[in-house]
Amino acid sequence: MPLTDTTCRNTKPDPNRTLKLTDGKGLYLEVKPNGVKAWRYRFELEKKENVFAIGNYFPPKLGEADEDASLRRAGRTFTLSEARNEHAKARALVKQGINPAHYRKLERIKRAQENANTFACVAKEWIARKDWEDVTKARRQNMLERVVYPKIGQLPLRQITPAHILDVLTNATKKNGPSVAAEARRTMSGVFELAVATLRADNDPVYPVRKSIPANKTQHKRPLSPEEIGKLLKDVEGHGGRFETVSAFRLMWLTLCRPNEVVEAQWCEFDLDNAIWRIPADRMKKRKDHIVPLPRQAVGLLIVLRGLTGQHAHLFPGRDDRRRPMSQASFRQMLKALGWAGKYSPHATRTTGSTCLNEMGFVGDWIERQLAHVEPNAVRRTYNHADYLSDRIVMMQKWADYLDSLQLTQAKN
Repeated sequence: MPLTDTTCRNTKPDPNRTLKLTDGKGLYLEVKPNGVKAWRYRFELEKKENVFAIGNYFPPKLGEADEDASLRRAGRTFTLSEARNEHAKARALVKQGINPAHYRKLERIKRAQENANTFACVAKEWIARKDWEDVTKARRQNMLERVVYPKIGQLPLRQITPAHILDVLTNATKKNGPSVAAEARRTMSGVFELAVATLRADNDPVYPVRKSIPANKTQHKRPLSPEEIGKLLKDVEGHGGRFETVSAFRLMWLTLCRPNEVVEAQWCEFDLDNAIWRIPADRMKKRKDHIVPLPRQAVGLLIVLRGLTGQHAHLFPGRDDRRRPMSQASFRQMLKALGWAGKYSPHATRTTGSTCLNEMGFVGDWIERQLAHVEPNAVRRTYNHADYLSDRIVMMQKWADYLDSLQLTQAKN
């Protein structure tokens, strides 16, 4: 006779032996002398008898919440009806020639691997692989910890759906704005690209919802017009703030170097006698040494600045800690005070310089080398190692003179 819940619940243990209550087709309830009741499945595979431990017995309770029942079953504790379901699954495996005990062990290993492949774990690996400066990696990690990890950081990659991604992007847009949401979207997609390539995910759930966030209306990287360049430089010169901040901003325009390359510049990198700035590879985005010609205006600015900060390692030491460089946030604060926030960001300087120099008729290779860009054509990159320094010296002096003329025009208006 098949078992009933009443029989399972009311059978008392025998202190002298283990009882076996048969349900049928190899399933039975084992009642041990210590009172433990456990479900067992006896089966034959490859002419050998085996016993599969399904789990312990649990008397059904009225009103048990679905979540509680799910957690209980995950702990391998089953009612009679649930044990019969598990028994049916195990029998199906045996019919396929699979030992259910071995199958469960493999599934446990897979789950452990999936739990190790959480989004946060793979994201850290993705960042570590990037050829970025430490400060850039730290900023990206900070964004993930603030915006992404609270939502999906501890989820295994294969459990993350487009709905999860949409929740992250919607929340980021509301709390942090479209630009941060866009950065989160790019980062999450990059992490999933790595995961798919290393067989830890099957697809990129970011793709279906990639257009869910509104476009950022602020065009931070659009090139400025000549009139805007002149007005910006005039406004900054009349700012009245820290001399170091204004000087760093001016040096960025005169050299077209990246904002971080400028604010973190050190005196040991400069040869003012020969008007040369050598930025070491470890401070460059592409991890290659970069030689920057200094126009007369930049040399004059640096000679004055050396009298103010020459005793420090950095050209532009921080206000509070003079042993460290100033923060790029100083530029943003200055631009906000001048009313330029939302219309221009320091990163647009290089876009503007490239546009203007091309319009002035300079050779594209000279401009790209000045900007420390890598040649996209692999074959051409292999054979083209020219630095174009002598040509760039002429080009950057004309660029500096052009900036002066634009500022002077604005000053006269």
